[in-house]
Amino acid sequence: MEVKQFKAESKRLLDMMIHSIYTHREIFLRELISNASDAIDKIYYKALTDDSISFDKDDFYIKVVANQADRTLKIMDKGIGMTKEDLENNLGTIAKSGSLAFKSENELKDGYDIIGQFGVGFYSAFMVADVVTVISKALGSEEAYKWESQGAEGYTITPVDKDFVGTEIILKMKENTEEENYDEYLQEYRLKSIIKKYSDFIRYPIKMDVTKSRLKEGSDNEYEDFQEEEIINSMVPIWRKNKKELTDTDYEQFYTEKRYGFDKPLKHIHVSVDGAIRYNAILYIPENIPFDYYSPEFEKGLELYSSGVLIMNKCADLLPDYFSFVKGLVDSEDLSLNISREMLQHDRQLKLIAKNISKKIKSELQSLLKNEREKYDQFYQSFGRQLKFGVYSDFGSHKEELQDLLMFYSSKEKKLVTLDEYVARMPEDQKYIYYAVGESNERIDKLPQTELVADKGYEILYFTDDIDEFAIRMLINYKEKEFKSVSSGDLGIEADETKNETENENVENKELFDLMKSILSDKVKDVRVSKRLKSHPVCLTTDGEVSIEMEKILNAMPNNQNIKADKVLEININHEVFQSLKEAFQHDKDKLTLFTNLLYNQALLIEGLPIEDPVEFTNNICKIMV
Repeated sequence: MEVKQFKAESKRLLDMMIHSIYTHREIFLRELISNASDAIDKIYYKALTDDSISFDKDDFYIKVVANQADRTLKIMDKGIGMTKEDLENNLGTIAKSGSLAFKSENELKDGYDIIGQFGVGFYSAFMVADVVTVISKALGSEEAYKWESQGAEGYTITPVDKDFVGTEIILKMKENTEEENYDEYLQEYRLKSIIKKYSDFIRYPIKMDVTKSRLKEGSDNEYEDFQEEEIINSMVPIWRKNKKELTDTDYEQFYTEKRYGFDKPLKHIHVSVDGAIRYNAILYIPENIPFDYYSPEFEKGLELYSSGVLIMNKCADLLPDYFSFVKGLVDSEDLSLNISREMLQHDRQLKLIAKNISKKIKSELQSLLKNEREKYDQFYQSFGRQLKFGVYSDFGSHKEELQDLLMFYSSKEKKLVTLDEYVARMPEDQKYIYYAVGESNERIDKLPQTELVADKGYEILYFTDDIDEFAIRMLINYKEKEFKSVSSGDLGIEADETKNETENENVENKELFDLMKSILSDKVKDVRVSKRLKSHPVCLTTDGEVSIEMEKILNAMPNNQNIKADKVLEININHEVFQSLKEAFQHDKDKLTLFTNLLYNQALLIEGLPIEDPVEFTNNICKIMV
């Protein structure tokens, strides 16, 4: 029997196909099933123009048969089949695609699409098989032929008997090695999982003989195994069904089937676009945050399908980082895939889809915020932090897109409010959007720095996430209203005469404050009179861009650069403690040092900052008590 050489120049090319092009060996089954689906599609297209060909979809299927005894895997279809010339031209020439030629020769209709383009998917079989046998009988032909190859050495074509039109591909599996277990591709559960993963939405039934158990006849407790043919794939994907025919339960069941999460989706989004690039998408906003969401193990991305065949399990480019919590999939017939069908050749197509998806997600979140506030609050508790990261990241380039989705706890409303709601409630004389930073709402409630702003009746936003202040600094303003921390040097509240009065008081007490500043050395930038304090004796404020909370966060990072805020110790001169400071300044400088250190440490404690020398602090308290 004559062994023919492959028409493509080389063994090296086939070797590359087997070892280099595909990422995972299991892909071979996806490719062979896709080819089988193409073969059935071709009969469908022929039937459109040839009345002598009948096409009843129920008569066409793909079957996968594993034989563990002789270590073979068979993939059968009732498609158009191949003549001897087809076998010679399509399988004997590496990278020649019969599907591509068919597409160019026939006008495709009714939303069907031929999957194969490159003519290389068939050769992925050699990743798992020593011998590949193809037995095929073409539509309209009386003869059938067997194509067989052991790889790069070449192939043979011989006539055989075959009862029905279609193709059988038989893989003689490689022997197991220390690195690879080829037996897994003969195991029922493994084959089912690969089919469900990659080919679940092939439009024709994929059948397997599945092992099941039943009670033996005449027995109450003895069971026997039997084989029953079962359709493994779902066939019609949910995203191609009419939205009006689908219920919330349908979407929730699909969410569960795809194992997108153990929770229920808070919101589903069904997208069908027929424009410059056609695609369908099912997107989900989860109810709860995944346990690994903020860990390095978390992978963002949507499943990417091409004509119902899974191409990528996690396509990260379809989602911006700030919407990385979204689950789901995209299916398009218009993607230009590379030779392995695992990557895109033109990322502009993906960018266009990603841009549209991002807009749709934002639109749905805005709708949730407006019409289902309770659900949006639930969403925000889980994923609001990610939106804030989105505002801060990429130098604030996404802030315009995300600012209306942000929420913060309100001192007045005692709940989360949007920036738009805050601004709408602002009195005419209020210049700034005020915020306070702390570890919790309860801690912020007790901050001395909030007294003056609260007394004016102004609303304060509470920042309790470590990202909050960084995000707001990137935002700068909202609807022309600048953000202002209650701990900033100038609150923009004091009248001119009050400012003058404060300046005079600072001048009057300059010697005292200079000495206190000297006692504290480089711990504070300044000591000055406070007009924000009412009942508290002392507090810390800041000058400059770095706040006290920012200092805490930055210095807790692994690459601690010992960044310090420019702290100012503010003294309430209307508090009785100030009289003690003045008396100590006049009569007992040691006592002034004691008082100054105590007040500074008190201010640190209020801010949640560590005291530098706890032993000295407790000794100082004992001195006061004695």
